[in-house]
Amino acid sequence: MNHHDHVTLLRDGVPAPGGVWADLGSGEGAFTLALADLLGPSGKIYSLDRDQGALRSQERAMRAQFPDVAVHYQVADFTQPLDLPPLDGIVMANALHYVRREQQLDVVRRLRGHLRAGGRMILIEYDTDHGNTWVPYALSYPTWTRLAEQAGFSQTRLLHTVPSRFLGRMYAAASNNGPAA
Repeated sequence: MNHHDHVTLLRDGVPAPGGVWADLGSGEGAFTLALADLLGPSGKIYSLDRDQGALRSQERAMRAQFPDVAVHYQVADFTQPLDLPPLDGIVMANALHYVRREQQLDVVRRLRGHLRAGGRMILIEYDTDHGNTWVPYALSYPTWTRLAEQAGFSQTRLLHTVPSRFLGRMYAAASNNGPAA
């Protein structure tokens, strides 16, 4: 996948430029860069990952491609309590599948607590429930819809899918923080 593909996966889940968003488990920042492209210079991004080296690499790419977007880098584990302001949105791309199934609901509930009312969580994952060594706790789109509802999200919808040579395909889904309209 390339930058255009990353933007395409997020585009229908980011309602407008600007706002305060977080990319959790951001790695070297493929989706952080896509988010910066969509939010523009009026946006603010909190990019969190446990790997400080990956964040440094991400910061260099961000300065080169989107120097006017404010990004705050934090070495952090999203499964633990986080120091974040109220957020308009959260992006998690290929990160939740590292959390044990029995912990996923608690983690997602805690993350929802960082969102403003009406905020949105965008999840990008492999569309399977059968993981492997590299994707140990995969969660398909139907599994995500159930988990999101149990965590208090509403109006979960499928944004896009893309083929993947690993585990068939990937999906992007958006879930709203708040009651159904």
